[in-house]
Amino acid sequence: MEEKKITITAIQLCAKIGDKKNNFKKIQELISKVKNTDVIVFPEVWTCGWSCGDFRQSAEYIKDSETIEFLKELALLKNANIIGGSFIQKVDEKTFYNTCPVIDRKGNLKALYNKNHLYSYYGCNEGKYVKAGDEALIVSLDGINFGITICYDIRFPEIFREYRKFKADVFVNCAAWASTKPVQWEIMTKSRAIENQTFMVAVNQYGPINNIATNLGHSRIIDYNGNVLSEILSQEGIIQSELNLTQMYEFRRKCTILNDVKKCYRIKLA
Repeated sequence: MEEKKITITAIQLCAKIGDKKNNFKKIQELISKVKNTDVIVFPEVWTCGWSCGDFRQSAEYIKDSETIEFLKELALLKNANIIGGSFIQKVDEKTFYNTCPVIDRKGNLKALYNKNHLYSYYGCNEGKYVKAGDEALIVSLDGINFGITICYDIRFPEIFREYRKFKADVFVNCAAWASTKPVQWEIMTKSRAIENQTFMVAVNQYGPINNIATNLGHSRIIDYNGNVLSEILSQEGIIQSELNLTQMYEFRRKCTILNDVKKCYRIKLA
């Protein structure tokens, strides 16, 4: 029987705050190096950079989004599905979301995911400028199920466990993760994969945000056992890996750890 495989490419860049034109140009340069891939994944808010106070200035309506049109053109150019990181979606004058668009090989907008958990600690105030989504998303690309998350979502294992229950094959986390938290990124990207026996594609921005803050970089593709298949540290660039889904399914069949999860854990206080 033929093995089921898919090739994933991740794009790591340093977005310039509030400069969509510059960021589009950077993506075009990086995409020019991509060959023979099935899915291309972008980081969080690559269109405008991580500056919550500037989010709304870059916001776009879905119906005339230049970001979505840009990604559609790239999908057709590369004959690849695109998980578009995120941009700031404007619904009306009071409602904004941190939104991940998913586009298929034919340039069709297939789905949208609005970030469920908003980071508003240690000087960040994302929740002041965008609204939290209230739905998770599994999207099927080439017959493979991708569970979509954005950055801070990774701190909530519950959403990943639900994705696994609904037959996710690959987790995606599109991030603008700070360089002050390398240990958390290192551990949680692997943990979500290991505890759910699922591939993880974790794509982060790299480089300075402003005079104070910096994004970590360290985008990585991890298998269902926590092995790093490919990664990039402190630079702009791309990584690519072939995922063997058949091997993952066989591992799950032999090691049925999710069958051992109890519906309820009763706590005894002593």
